[in-house]
Amino acid sequence: MDHKNLTDEQLIDWDRRFVWHPFTPMKSWMEKTDPVIIVRGQDEFLFDSRGRRYIDGVSSLWCNVHGHGIKKLDDAVRTQLNAVAHSTLLGLCNVPSIVLAKRLVDIAPPGLTRVFYSDDGSTAVEVACKMAFQYWRNAGQPERTRFIAFHDAYHGDTLGAVSLGGIPTFHQVYQPLCFPVDRVDSPRIADFAGLNAAVQETPPAQKTLDPAWLPQMESLLAAYPGQYVGIVVEPVIQGAGGMVMHPPGTLKRLREFADAHDLLLICDEVLTGFGRTGRMFACEHENITPDLMCLSKGLTAGYMPLGATLATDRIFASFYADPKLGKTFYHGHTFTGHPLACAVAIASLDLFAENRLLEHVATLAPVLWEQLKVLGDHRQVVDVRQTGLVAAIDIVRDRRTRERFPPHWRVGGALCAAMRRRGVLLRPLADTLVLMPPLAIGVESLVHLARAVVESVQLVEEVIRHCEENII
Repeated sequence: MDHKNLTDEQLIDWDRRFVWHPFTPMKSWMEKTDPVIIVRGQDEFLFDSRGRRYIDGVSSLWCNVHGHGIKKLDDAVRTQLNAVAHSTLLGLCNVPSIVLAKRLVDIAPPGLTRVFYSDDGSTAVEVACKMAFQYWRNAGQPERTRFIAFHDAYHGDTLGAVSLGGIPTFHQVYQPLCFPVDRVDSPRIADFAGLNAAVQETPPAQKTLDPAWLPQMESLLAAYPGQYVGIVVEPVIQGAGGMVMHPPGTLKRLREFADAHDLLLICDEVLTGFGRTGRMFACEHENITPDLMCLSKGLTAGYMPLGATLATDRIFASFYADPKLGKTFYHGHTFTGHPLACAVAIASLDLFAENRLLEHVATLAPVLWEQLKVLGDHRQVVDVRQTGLVAAIDIVRDRRTRERFPPHWRVGGALCAAMRRRGVLLRPLADTLVLMPPLAIGVESLVHLARAVVESVQLVEEVIRHCEENII
């Protein structure tokens, strides 16, 4: 069948009949009148089947770094394809996986020396979870079985990652399948008075650290001495939980807790890694090294699925033993160290240096803030916050009481749908609008993206009226 000759109508019909979309209420999806079919990408733009051009405002779910259709990345895949597309790492090696591991260790926080590959962000966290658990078994402390994680955390969709996650909408139904995890409140910046630009050069004044999580952490560690495997955190930004941005100093406190109680610190940098926060890795903001660090998304610049879990020598040494001792890490995937994905990841790291991408992000971050900060006075906006090229805007029904909209109103979704008319693609987290464009986006496109968001937020009262008239 020549799919190039299929009409939009045929494609939409097949999509509705055969495709089950992720994180999507399918009844609402089936009722959509104008779904967007993406057929091509170039730089920061995506093009649909009707020829319409959009700015990829969420980096194709937070993973695109250099843009779409980048020649050096395309060529890296083609070159590797001409050699070998796939070969297992079980009992064999391949060149791209070896070279990439060396490159990752070179740029990672000092002390992370071993790279274990997997398929995506969820599996990178799953690897870290199992690796940390077995570490203590190998070390002769099997009583260590508990983890500490944060409310509103998101670490992926495999069952280990779901166990660590703390978002009821996503995770509650699966709790009977999960292992128990102790939780503390998310570290947050309080008293933001409508504006919040965490980790900015010139942040708004009157910010204080909400310390609720600190005594909670101390209480748990006192209640279960010697029973914890480690602490799991999304450093600097908790992503799917609403782009919760942590106050400066949070990571250092976590490292201190881990050291004082001889725990492992596991940093999930699936979202924050590879330049999103303005540093190559979020851990660099506070110069800490975790015991395990999870990577994916930007690792391949959004080109292919690939996960990596980086470990210290301390972790690796506990598994380095004669096979008869039963300390081997029995975990792996068919596509572990996939040569095509590793090849494009190497090319992506080259582009970071060639294009001085982190400097580019540093230049763009204040431009984005300058455009978005006007929303701080909007009566339906309770918070605007930004770290690097990640920005979030919380839309509420009542700013004074912070009353949220009924979830089924899907106000955030309606605003993002309105942005398509302005040539922008965004996907909200409930009623939090998230901007996370490719790091290589041009200034003109970034300004267009931000202005489209500001203009669409002005429509929120119209959306509210529609909901009140047609849904209530």
